[in-house]
Amino acid sequence: MINRENPFNKNILIAVDESENARRAVSYVSQLLADTKDFKIVILHVIRQPEEDYFATSTEKEKWLGKYKLKVDAMLEDYRQMFLHAGFNAEDVSVRSTVRYCPSLAECILAERYKMKCSTIVLGRQGLSRSEEFLFGSVSSKIVNHARNCTVWVVE
Repeated sequence: MINRENPFNKNILIAVDESENARRAVSYVSQLLADTKDFKIVILHVIRQPEEDYFATSTEKEKWLGKYKLKVDAMLEDYRQMFLHAGFNAEDVSVRSTVRYCPSLAECILAERYKMKCSTIVLGRQGLSRSEEFLFGSVSSKIVNHARNCTVWVVE
């Protein structure tokens, strides 16, 4: 059944971090869709808002966030360049980082997907063993289980 409230579009959200699995996901999508038209790619990294008592002062917190944001921006631009080298137009590939309080990183990614109206989420499989995944869960498993009205690609 087609959901008329959330029409299909060619907007793809790729949730990334610094892992090799995230890099493989970006590489896969850029190669898979290299010769296609009309896809809009958003490369997202969610920066978890540190707990209130993690830093002694708000100045320390802001300093850390500033340094981390620079690192994230460089990573996102590197991923963006992978799409541009694959032949995508610059206006079709955007990057986004957001600082959010995240009780669950999967929830934050799903909220961003909804806000950006993307019909597809792509992410790399988290490198957990089966026992670690059972105990702690994984972001990719949670997204697969909780995503609604969209497609989820998990790239290994």
